[in-house]
Amino acid sequence: MRWMTVPLSSLKLLGIVFVMWANWELITPFVAPDLANPFAPLIFISYRIPDSPADAPKYAKGPLDLLFLLYYVIVWSFVRQSLTLHILRPLARRLGIKKSAKLDRFGEQGYALLYFSFFGSLGIYVMSQLPTWWYRTEHFWIEYPHWQMTPLIKRYYLMQLAYWIQQLIVLILRLEKPRKDFTELVIHHLVTIWLVGWSYSVNLTYIGNAIFLTMDVSDVFLANAKLLNYLGLELTSSIAFAIFIPIWTYMRHYLNIRILISVWNEFDLIPMSARSFEPAKGIWMVWWMRYQIFIPILLLQFVNLFWSFLIWRILYRILFKGIVADERSDDEDDGEDEGAAPKRESKKQK
Repeated sequence: MRWMTVPLSSLKLLGIVFVMWANWELITPFVAPDLANPFAPLIFISYRIPDSPADAPKYAKGPLDLLFLLYYVIVWSFVRQSLTLHILRPLARRLGIKKSAKLDRFGEQGYALLYFSFFGSLGIYVMSQLPTWWYRTEHFWIEYPHWQMTPLIKRYYLMQLAYWIQQLIVLILRLEKPRKDFTELVIHHLVTIWLVGWSYSVNLTYIGNAIFLTMDVSDVFLANAKLLNYLGLELTSSIAFAIFIPIWTYMRHYLNIRILISVWNEFDLIPMSARSFEPAKGIWMVWWMRYQIFIPILLLQFVNLFWSFLIWRILYRILFKGIVADERSDDEDDGEDEGAAPKRESKKQK
């Protein structure tokens, strides 16, 4: 799994696939012009609907989407490690952070800030193009099935899913120092992958976009507050944390609970023609699917409630004890200064 930690290794894998795709594009048209490029599904989305207009193409789903996911898991590994090792850690050192543990955490949260800022903004734009804007939950069901996707929505969905798969691998292999809430993080990532993968497969991408948005936007403000804390800007960090709490509460609880209520109360808005189990037609919404959708979202809400407990405990400590710390992390000040010589055990007898 060297490609998970060494950017050059992941870049080589990505480059091999790209070169093979390019060679096929350059050479095969002269030999077998009707033969499809087998490497294209790794790099580009598949299953364009043939009769969709050229100026507004639509895409369906299929097994080749798994190849796209595989490739972009490696892409995210390359992006993550490149940003962390070559940009964010050097930036942290220039800003005065010396402890190796804090350098690691700064890199993790810096990457999170960049990722969630981009995909949170993209998710808002995606939703603005849908009838579900802003959480008009009845449209999760009225237009079902959502099997014809624009290229933007399909790329957005699959690249997000690839990100969460890559993050789960990072956790399982312990490429990051485990936090105190390691178990909750694993549960969160597993449930997210279950929910996103399942919603994609059964053509419920509208509700998937809505859930992505609740996570991405709130995590921008969390990462920002933590970065300020690592820089030792306690007052600024406390203000950022105070701004973060209502945003987290609105996104992770209010909107998530609205989605849960919609699953329970508005599921029957699905057209009668789509209330059957016919996967070949992209229709999956038999009566028991209400529970299959409801349960993973409820599990996410339980994890969010646990994290909210930690968040409010941090706020209590800031207000009444003057302690500004990441409740989820082990002691961030553990470890030597990066590059410092290891301490030797004293031989002095008592």
